Amino acid sequence: MFFQQLINGITLGSIYALFALGYTMVYGILLMINFAHSEIFMVGAYIGFWALTFLPLSIQNVVPLHLSLVFVSSIVGAGLLAVLVERIAYRRLYGASRLTPLISAIGVSIFLQNIMQVGVSAQSQPYPYPQSSDIMHFDFFGIQVNSLQISIFLLAIGAMIALQLFVNRTKLGKAMRATAQNHTVSQLMGINVNLIITMTFLIGGALGGLAGVLNGMYYGSIKFNMGFFPGLKAFTAAVVGGIGNIKGAMIGGFLLGIIEAMSVGYISSAYKDVILFLVLIFVLIFRPTGIMGEAVTEKI
Repeated sequence: MFFQQLINGITLGSIYALFALGYTMVYGILLMINFAHSEIFMVGAYIGFWALTFLPLSIQNVVPLHLSLVFVSSIVGAGLLAVLVERIAYRRLYGASRLTPLISAIGVSIFLQNIMQVGVSAQSQPYPYPQSSDIMHFDFFGIQVNSLQISIFLLAIGAMIALQLFVNRTKLGKAMRATAQNHTVSQLMGINVNLIITMTFLIGGALGGLAGVLNGMYYGSIKFNMGFFPGLKAFTAAVVGGIGNIKGAMIGGFLLGIIEAMSVGYISSAYKDVILFLVLIFVLIFRPTGIMGEAVTEKI
């Protein structure tokens, strides 16, 4: 029972960790909570749905190529949508109080939800892949693991490793870390801060889109408001891990996924959300900076 729930939790945590990275990256650069990120996640799932449904039959029959195009479509589409949201809804508000972009983010979130509800469908859409016949099941000493769970975990880990290498080993990643430290000094050193902000939204949105597709495949359906509760949980993961810290978002995502799975297995599915948000409350009380966060002294 324990190991089975652990496997389920790691799978769920992989999705939460990818999702949480978008929140933590934007906060790290702008000190802003992008609540519209939950709708980027939702739109990414729909882009994957459309790619699975409408790509030519000749491509659909070649499963590796088909899935590659689905993931690429979702990553690119969600990333570009995130950039568009930043340009339209946030860019003119960076000099305003922190409350102003937060209200704008909530407005964008409601707008995107309603656009998808009215323009696409208010009903749940079954995800066309994978079918039960496409999933291979493995049994290790009584522990059930399927190929979809393995794929979700490997894709999530691969994306996280790629992000870590990008941030730590590339010139653009170094510029992102510098911008997170101080915008003004970064500009004086020749860094195009607006470009860095755009790249942050692009990468965060792309990871959110990938998480949306994986979530649709895992649960087998998508809906216009599907980003709300996963968005709250991903945000909780980012806070628990230490918001603004990339490694913290990963750890927080996996931790919350495991806690949720254990809550379902050992207590009740009715209390899983209560337990998750109790964890958030306790973390904020006893370690407000999160697991990997560091207290920052503001000099006046």
